[in-house]
Amino acid sequence: MSLTPDQLAEIDAQRSTHQTTLRATSAGMEARLYQAHPVLDHGLIRVIDYMGDDAAICQAARVSYGRGTKAVSDDRGLIRYLMRHWHSTPFEMCEVKFHVKLPIFVARQWIRHRTANVNEYSARYSVMDREFYIPAPEHLAAQSVVNNQGRGQVLQGAEAARVLDLLREDAMRAYDHYEDMLTPDADTGKLGLARELARMNLPANVYTQWYWKIDLHNLFHFLRLRADVHAQYEIRVYAQIMGDIVKDWVPQAYEAFEDYRLGAVSVSAKAKEVLKRRLKGEIVTEANSGMSKGEWREFVEEWG
Repeated sequence: MSLTPDQLAEIDAQRSTHQTTLRATSAGMEARLYQAHPVLDHGLIRVIDYMGDDAAICQAARVSYGRGTKAVSDDRGLIRYLMRHWHSTPFEMCEVKFHVKLPIFVARQWIRHRTANVNEYSARYSVMDREFYIPAPEHLAAQSVVNNQGRGQVLQGAEAARVLDLLREDAMRAYDHYEDMLTPDADTGKLGLARELARMNLPANVYTQWYWKIDLHNLFHFLRLRADVHAQYEIRVYAQIMGDIVKDWVPQAYEAFEDYRLGAVSVSAKAKEVLKRRLKGEIVTEANSGMSKGEWREFVEEWG
């Protein structure tokens, strides 16, 4: 990722301006504000604004006046109780606004999380940059033969080189045509195609940008799905950086999230029964488990 001198100067200006406030602040998040964290080859993520902290979650749960009505240890216990019992509204009291630069195909996957406020860079009004996501060779993989929406073995040698060449060539050719369609020519009378039409020729690996504002409860749901090892790599790397940011912002809430969501395993009624039978010493197989083939495979992957 490369930022222009103007963008770097803007970040420095934002970080050098300090405000006096009565609102709750988080030291960890203050250190993160406006900083650009590189993602993939041209992407970035940074915090633009936030509201609330760990204490705000507890304050909302207790509906109390002011801060410090309970000891810090009590706050930690309360937050863990709220997370453990799936209480959501206290976590909704905290919000964060991200600036994200990401490939369009990742954005289309990301936007499935419809619990955020989004404002995206408009290719109707502005010209898209000549920036495309080209995977590193170690992330070029064949289609999985087990998982219909996953990757299998990594491509090697000439096959990988050919795929990378095709991706670069197709992206550059599409952008050349995009520029050509936009460019008027006074000598020939060519007017130049409208930006809102010319953009449709661009590939899905071109980079877009947006502001993405979300509350902590729904952000935790996003991270639970997208920071998971089974999530697509290109969105997972964004989620992992966001997780690090959230850990600095609300460390007690993130600790509870790691224990009860991110590191936890949901067990179906059938799986629960199989575990009980195993604890009693019974040998349970796929045939007598009552599970489908896919359910059994996932169960064995987790429990052996």
